[in-house]
Amino acid sequence: MAKAAAGKKASPVKRVKKGGKAKDPNAPKRAMSAFFFWMQENRERIKKPGMGVADVAKAAGVEWGKLTDKSRWEKKAADDKKRYEVDIANYKKSQ
Repeated sequence: MAKAAAGKKASPVKRVKKGGKAKDPNAPKRAMSAFFFWMQENRERIKKPGMGVADVAKAAGVEWGKLTDKSRWEKKAADDKKRYEVDIANYKKSQ
């Protein structure tokens, strides 16, 4: 990609939102991943004053990558996936 000439600002690109399928508010929530279960337990410990959401997520990702035993959270994720599969099956039957 070519860089904009020095001193000139590139014109902003206007993005148009495409109309999609409306989300049903009664649909069951998706299953959480092992990382998100771990993040729930460790967010407050990782978060420091002045950190933005992206900064916390980056720091958590680094810690998660260094973690050796993830089985506790992977089990929770597997259980949540089973819960979601049951909920979505019941939801689809009622449609």
